[in-house]
Amino acid sequence: MTRGSTPQGADDRPAPRPTGLPLPTREGAEVELERTVPAAADRLHGRSRDRIRALDVLFEADAKQADVLDVLAERLRRTAAQTPLPERSRALVELYAPHAVDIDEDLSTHSRDWPLRRMPAVDRAILRLGAAEVLHGEEPGARGAIIGEYTKIAEVLSTDDSPRFVNGLLQRLVDVRGLLG
Repeated sequence: MTRGSTPQGADDRPAPRPTGLPLPTREGAEVELERTVPAAADRLHGRSRDRIRALDVLFEADAKQADVLDVLAERLRRTAAQTPLPERSRALVELYAPHAVDIDEDLSTHSRDWPLRRMPAVDRAILRLGAAEVLHGEEPGARGAIIGEYTKIAEVLSTDDSPRFVNGLLQRLVDVRGLLG
């Protein structure tokens, strides 16, 4: 075989499989792209944004099956976001960490037919952090507002059914708070 020649049968390769996306033609025909709508994060308060950054840590720890405090330490050293992890986010993760086993048990007990492992990972993170804040937080008079914020976060970050599920389960935990601990 000489340099620059093609091996026998090289032109017989199957064509690449189509991806389902339209390809522009050589004449410059425009490709019509589907319009995407970003999540309405502008509806969230600064406190909610701090909660979302804390949720990111819980979500990452869950995905990696790592200790949440180890992931927190890594995020404090090196963040994936453009800004450092806010102090309030760190405090929320540290509020959750010592109660993680109890919170998971409480959520499993009161979620009625939805074991934690079957819940979407985002919902698990929202419920875990929300439960930590309503059950072990320092603001007992603000529980309703806190549940409302986690419901709003679920509305922005998760499925259509998630806000109602998050609201109901967190409210149930507050309602039986005296029985839990």
